[in-house]
Parts: sequence; structure tokens; C-alpha cells
Amino acid sequence: MGTALGAGGQGCSAGRLRRARWAIALVFAVHGAVTGSFATRVPWIQDHTGVSAGELGIALAAPAIGASVAMPLAGRITHRFGALAALRGLLVLWCLSLALPAFCPGLYALCLALFAYGATSGMADVAMNALGVETEQRLGRSIMSGLHGMWSVGVLAGSAVGTAAAHADVDARLHLPLVSAVLTVLGVLVCQGVLDLRSAPDEQPPPRFALPPRSALAIGAVGFCAIFAEGASLDWSAVYLRDVAGTSPGAAAVSTTAFACTMAVARLAGDRLVERFGPVRAVRAGGLLAVLGGAVVVTAVHPAAVVGGFGLMGLGVALVVPLAFAAAGRRGPVPSQSIAGVATIVYTAGLIAPSAVGSIAQATSLTVSFGLVTVLASALVAAAGVLGPAQGQPGSAAARPARVGRRGGRR
Repeated sequence: MGTALGAGGQGCSAGRLRRARWAIALVFAVHGAVTGSFATRVPWIQDHTGVSAGELGIALAAPAIGASVAMPLAGRITHRFGALAALRGLLVLWCLSLALPAFCPGLYALCLALFAYGATSGMADVAMNALGVETEQRLGRSIMSGLHGMWSVGVLAGSAVGTAAAHADVDARLHLPLVSAVLTVLGVLVCQGVLDLRSAPDEQPPPRFALPPRSALAIGAVGFCAIFAEGASLDWSAVYLRDVAGTSPGAAAVSTTAFACTMAVARLAGDRLVERFGPVRAVRAGGLLAVLGGAVVVTAVHPAAVVGGFGLMGLGVALVVPLAFAAAGRRGPVPSQSIAGVATIVYTAGLIAPSAVGSIAQATSLTVSFGLVTVLASALVAAAGVLGPAQGQPGSAAARPARVGRRGGRR
């Protein structure tokens, strides 16, 4: 089984920690697969419900709202039921919610379904990131970037299956429930390997709802800049290629793929970079890449150069959110509350970025919009220091005396 670890992992062998790492990585992949599966069937859902483009935009804001409202509850659920039971239950609810939008007859039902979809997504997101941070700290080395890389792999897998189903004209009322059932079973199975952490008997439960703690605000602001660039690029890069660079719609779609793929690759390789250079230097280097990519996007004329610019932006922002969650888990008296606070700020950025870019573009141009994105990316260089270890912590994955114990006792 391996040698027992020290204070950061009392009673937990090295072999057990390795299995827990792979288990939580697969949890991230399952979570991402739900997201990828849903995204591919949005056109079908729009046609089936008969909503307009504007009404669809309203409905697609519901997941972010639901997530922002529900995420603070994740810490309390984990406190009451333990990490394993909470994650398993929340992940099952998230997987099951995938089927709901396919059966909605109109806009109001769709908004309610997507609100529930977002709420379960957000709570599962907080629970799995909190467990990821605990696993990282027990291992004593960075794993959060790789975990988020597995989420991206899950998105790509789910979207590949969904794209095939859409091309085969498979009814989403068959496709989404079937995928939902498969991912639910997978989710239950992979959760069995994660660390089962429980609150100490005398530990007070976190509040049902609370504003993000101060320790999360600066970290969340850095995550905001990264997610703003990510959301803007994912939603608008193809439009930018078509309208500004003058490519065909098919060729324009390459930019979105390039951005998503570079993010996935960077996250999968990111832990080694963080281990070697530390989170602060890794994010600063990423910020410089994102700024360079943004500058290429707004100044280049040739479409291939613009695609390359979006690829550089994907590389540049890829590590920020995983490292923001890791930093949040090391700050504040209740790690899950800090993670929920950062996640709320991040979800807010993801919600407003596409509409903000569109509004600025309508008033000026898309080039000006991505000039603003480039300016926000430059903030990553200046503010990366907040993602470093807090005072008294020896490193990016430094062990802290955890506030959550193993099953049956305190640590």
C-alpha cells in the first residue's frame, strides 16, 4: 500500500492517495461530459421548444444564475453528509438534470430546467474542487491543473458523442436521457475511490448563504479576468473570424476548436509547470501569452494568424482557474466556502462576458471588444501574486492542518 503520510494525510497510505487522485480526476471528466453533451443539443432544444434567439439567450443565462445561487449550499451539504456522500449525491443530480431540457415544452419550463441544471452543476463543482484541493494538499504536489484538464477531456468526449448523435438526427429525448443514465452510473462508480472526509464533531457548519469571504475576493478577481477572456473567446472567436477576418463559417469554427484544444493540453501539462516554477510565475507567464495572443487577434489580418492568436490566449488563461480554486482552498477558515466564493465570481464572469463583448461590439467593433479582453488578460500578469501560498505556507501545494477529518475521527 505504501508508506503512511504525515500530518497532511494521517492514516492514508500513498497508494490510497494515488487512487483518490485518479478517482477525483474521473469525477471531473464525468462532470465535463455532461456539459459537452448538453452543448451539442442546444440547437435541437431551441427548435423543439420554439423559442427565439433572444429567448434562448435568456434561458441560457439560467444555469449561471442557478449555480451562483446554489453553490454556497455545497459546503453545508458536505459538512452534514461527508465528502463522499455529498459528492456522489450532487454528481448524480447533475447527471440526471441533463435529461430535463429535452422534455421542456416552452420557455418557462426550459428556464426552470436550466436553473436546476445550473444549480446541481455548481454544487457538484464546488464539492469536487474542494476534494481536489484536499487531495492535492495530502499529496503535497500540484494536481489541480490536471484535474481541470480532465474536465476539458470530458467536455470533448461528451461533445463528440453529442455531435455524432446530432449528425445522425437522433432525437434528444432519446440521446440525453441515455447519456444521463450512463454518466450517472459512471459517476457513482468513480466516486467510490475519492477521499471520504468528514467534519470534526465540534466544527460549526458553514452558513447556508454567505457573501464570499475577503480571502476569496482577490483570488476571484484574477479568475474573473481569465474566465472573461475564456468566455469571450469561446463564444465570439468564430464570429470574429467570419466578420473581421472574412473567413467562411466552416473555417471560422477552427478558432473555437484551437482555443479549446490548447486549453485542454495546457491544463493536462500544467501541473509540471506549477511544480517547477510555482503558481505565480506560471500565471504571469500565461498572462503574457494571453496578452500576446490578444494583440495578435486585434492586429493581424491573415485568418491563420488570428486563429494562432486565439490559440495563444487559450494557452495563457488555461491554468488560472485551477490555480484560483487551489489558492481559495488554502485560504479562509472554511475552504469550501472560499471555493464557493471564487466559483461564484467565476460563474458571474462567464455569464456577463459574452453579452459584454456583444454590447461593446455593437457600440464600436469586435476589434475593440477583444482589445478590452487583452487589457483584462494583462491583469493576470500584475495580480498573479494572490495565487501564491499564503503567509506561512511552504509551497503551492503546501499542507495545512485540514479542518475536515477522515471517516470516524478528527485529524
